[in-house]
Amino acid sequence: MTVRFHGVRGSTPCHGSEILAYGGNTSCVSVHIDGADPILFDLGTGLRYFGRSVSPDRPFRGTCLLSHLHWDHIQGLPFFTPLLTDGAHITLYAPRQEDGTLVEAIFADTIRPPLFPVDLKVLPGTIEFREVCDDEFVIDGGAAGEITVMSRSIPHIGRTLGFRVEWNGRSVAYLSDHQMPSDGSFRAEDGVLELCRDVDLLIHDAQYTPEEFSTKCDWGHCTPEFAVWVAGEAGVDRLALFHHDPSHPDRVLDGLVDAASAAGAERGVTVFGAREGTSISV
Repeated sequence: MTVRFHGVRGSTPCHGSEILAYGGNTSCVSVHIDGADPILFDLGTGLRYFGRSVSPDRPFRGTCLLSHLHWDHIQGLPFFTPLLTDGAHITLYAPRQEDGTLVEAIFADTIRPPLFPVDLKVLPGTIEFREVCDDEFVIDGGAAGEITVMSRSIPHIGRTLGFRVEWNGRSVAYLSDHQMPSDGSFRAEDGVLELCRDVDLLIHDAQYTPEEFSTKCDWGHCTPEFAVWVAGEAGVDRLALFHHDPSHPDRVLDGLVDAASAAGAERGVTVFGAREGTSISV
């Protein structure tokens, strides 16, 4: 199982010489298993760059596990060029909305004039929408066999899911946006720990410094210290700090990663900062 980071920022894409080491595209991570179609976590602007790596020899087929519907997690979809090919197909698992609105209808209302030049439905490829919440399901991995997925509702703003993907005894969990307790204490819901328990790789929100969190304590995110605590409580092997704030240049992220790595070492967790273009073998 190979995990590749295509977009690691939160909130909005950004650009500049000060962010070259980590990258400026928003959330998109791919999981590659030999013999299986790709699995994607989220559809941020990093999806465009994943699309450039897709072979044009046959129509794209893959699965997306979408954490939630905020712009930074869906912006890349209409720029995913493999969808411009007849026969392309994405099975999209997305969070069931609390008000009952269909996710397919939300995408149809968002990707259309005047917000976008064309309707999503005119793209040659197709998207199959499946709504989930606290569920377990199986992805057909073809020659690779079954790939199991767990989804759990996690604290954020609006219905948001974390995912756990398991195959052949290996596992990766994805919690891109996770609201830590607003009082700054370290506590986690049962579903969070269930997703993370003993995974080989945890990709976790780490957007704010403690100082930033003190003024944004209800904005839906957490600190690197909290991410390390979750990883330690759940017995995680490796932790990727993710969803970097767009205002954080490389030097700030380097400092946050160094401090988190030291804290992780005390709890037996290897910590690194997610960087665009990096691949991790799980």
